[in-house]
Amino acid sequence: MSLSPASFDYVAALVRRETAVIYDAGKEYLVEARLLPLAREAGEVDVDAYVLRIQRDLVEARKAIDALTINETSWFRDNAPYQVFTDVMLPALLEARGAARHLRIWSAACSSGQEAYSLAMLLHESLPSGWSAEILATDVSTTMLERVAAGRYGQVEMNRGMPATRLVRWFTRVGSNWEIAPELRAMVRTRHLNLAAPFPPLPTFDIVFLRNVLIYFEMDVKCDILRRTRDLVAPDGFLLLGSSETTLDMDVPWHREPIDRVQVLRPLTPAAALTGA
Repeated sequence: MSLSPASFDYVAALVRRETAVIYDAGKEYLVEARLLPLAREAGEVDVDAYVLRIQRDLVEARKAIDALTINETSWFRDNAPYQVFTDVMLPALLEARGAARHLRIWSAACSSGQEAYSLAMLLHESLPSGWSAEILATDVSTTMLERVAAGRYGQVEMNRGMPATRLVRWFTRVGSNWEIAPELRAMVRTRHLNLAAPFPPLPTFDIVFLRNVLIYFEMDVKCDILRRTRDLVAPDGFLLLGSSETTLDMDVPWHREPIDRVQVLRPLTPAAALTGA
């Protein structure tokens, strides 16, 4: 381990200040592993030297923050939420949105876009004729958003959860990469967004996927994000968190609605929130 305690403390404070993501003691190895390639690319002798550089170089500092943003993802991750999406949420919304014939979904903390494009595939395969849908994919990492917009993935990424039938249907081989179909890319738009900061003006969503990101925040930040997200979800809309995330013992305006093994969250009405219903 070549990362000094002072360097780790600086980087942890920087990431927490900019994104509210917490790197506790014991994660020094992870910080070093993610910054070492950047240090080499910048021509620095080691990660400590690179940390000194990011203290004066805003461009490198942004690269470091992007590298230290958690970007773990896969296609149709955990599967069960996607099953609930097609079997329960979509039928309910198709009935409720018959006049508009349009759905709006938010993939928050979208990483490199596998979640957003997994949803796009399911929508293309499930929506009746004459319906449309849009997916907003947001992330704190501009590097990840560039990858979402490009819609290109390497073979190792494709091996993580992509069924062969959908690979053939929705992707084209481009060199050593796979490029997603234009009609899916047209459905997904990207926007830079830091969940821990005040949200910019956003539309109302029918479904929000906020999965596997709250675990990286402290309790007060989690509650604040969940309260602000409530204001962006339609009264009959849905919120899905990660399988290890819960609103138990949290003062937030959502009620849990278990569907099979998935804890779906539904918005509380103002009256219900006041009465604790």
